[in-house]
Amino acid sequence: QSLPQQKLLTWLSVLECVEVFAEMGTARVWGEMGRWTIIVLIQLAKAILRLLLLLWYKAGIQTSPPIVPLNREQQQPLHPQDVEDNSSGKEQTYVGRRSSRVVRSLQSTPSLQSRHWGSPQQREESQSRRAEEMNQPPTPLGLQETIAESIYITRPLLHLLSLGVWGQRSWKPWLLSAVLDISSLSLLSDLKDLNKRERAELRRRTILLLYYLLRSPFYDRYSEGRILLLLRLLADYVPGVGFVTRPLMDYLPAWQKIYFYNWG
Repeated sequence: QSLPQQKLLTWLSVLECVEVFAEMGTARVWGEMGRWTIIVLIQLAKAILRLLLLLWYKAGIQTSPPIVPLNREQQQPLHPQDVEDNSSGKEQTYVGRRSSRVVRSLQSTPSLQSRHWGSPQQREESQSRRAEEMNQPPTPLGLQETIAESIYITRPLLHLLSLGVWGQRSWKPWLLSAVLDISSLSLLSDLKDLNKRERAELRRRTILLLYYLLRSPFYDRYSEGRILLLLRLLADYVPGVGFVTRPLMDYLPAWQKIYFYNWG
């Protein structure tokens, strides 16, 4: 990735990390008008950055979060003793004469903090496999797939526009958003030879369709009573589950009112 593309991904990641805090903080200081203003500005900035990545840098199907979090346990650097042994040419493994089992030699055993229990070959193979998965180029998108990804990127802006036109109690913004999400997934379903990261992103988008059960006005008219009843039954009749379901029942109304939790 080029340096400008990395900067765009970094700014996009920052926006996704602070959007809920910005919404809640602005609502506390400037009220509802300030809250909706910051929501529109953040969604507009995210859409512009994503469209630049899609159309200018050919980034393909974009994941969320834009930058994959680093797994520090899997990315442990070599122990200094290992580096020293490599440079001095010492043998790191020993092969049993009769069993042919590969074990680490005592001279190259790392400290307990950085020790792993697999053979060095297994660790190197797993690290190289993860590096290949991370460095796979994005799948080229045709016209249909580019339109589908553009629909997914601009859906939040169209939803906000429809809220401003028809109001928060109308079914039209909810239906418009659902149609756009399903249309985008349907157009992208014909794309073959996706890499592992892109397939995981499409699965995530499909699962997120369940959020429409928690989004107003569907939640207010149909889901709320049934979900709270189910949580209450679990808390009353399943031992130990109440420690989770009762706080969830108290938290769900507050969670449902935060725009970026529901629609972001």
